[in-house]
Amino acid sequence: MKLTHTQIESFRRHGYVAVPGFFNAAETAALQADISRLKRNGFLRNVATAGDGKTPATTKQNLQLCPANFYSTLIRALPFAPKVLEAVTHLIGDEVTLHLDQIFLKPGKTGMGTAWHQDNAYFKIPQPLRGTAMWIAIHDATVANGTMRVVPDAWNSALPHERDGNSDHHIRCFPDETRAETIELKAGSVLFFCYGTPHCTGDNTTDTERAGLAYHFLCDDQTDESFYNGGRIGNPRPRLTGPKASGGFEEYGSVIAGTWDAEVARAAGGRGA
Repeated sequence: MKLTHTQIESFRRHGYVAVPGFFNAAETAALQADISRLKRNGFLRNVATAGDGKTPATTKQNLQLCPANFYSTLIRALPFAPKVLEAVTHLIGDEVTLHLDQIFLKPGKTGMGTAWHQDNAYFKIPQPLRGTAMWIAIHDATVANGTMRVVPDAWNSALPHERDGNSDHHIRCFPDETRAETIELKAGSVLFFCYGTPHCTGDNTTDTERAGLAYHFLCDDQTDESFYNGGRIGNPRPRLTGPKASGGFEEYGSVIAGTWDAEVARAAGGRGA
């Protein structure tokens, strides 16, 4: 899976690019099976609140697991996959670190979206175009089930943010929604959007659940050594490319690079860890 020159230029100009069919059917099925396992075992937490930012919601669910790689060797292996590294380095630069990964799952009917925000309001890197999210549609993502929306050409303007009363920890902003674009994606497709791009998801009004798996990558020149030393358990921030990359050995104690295909086969067979 190689990004075209047009796709790369679209990302750099508009702050995002959608890539249909980035993951094949077997890879997509493995991700679906593994996220079902994580949900079944109670690892996803409902972060929705009743409007005050504190009281747990009783009628809405926004299920999140962050970070997720601590619970899944498949999710841990994915950012080391060659096609992921190739795409990310073409978009943001040659020396790349995995910043964070997380799952959002919206159950049917009760699934609540995530409010408008810019990732850089959390991460605060100097150049927002030097960091990107890779949002993977685990199931078909449609208007009806609350797919991703983005505001193009807004990545270079930091918007004011405030606490989101519908979440126990999220923040939100208020971009010009008349400029927003809705991105519908088939399962296995990917949306890359830089740290400055305003984005949100909607409620799931369908009968079936919809999940997204998001990775965040940034260039090493956007941080310092304290960033790597301060990673918490389950989020060690592995260097993926560049002279300090070890294939995951320094961060995880074993080489993760080169294991993606084997992890896909294992998860698809119901043996994911």
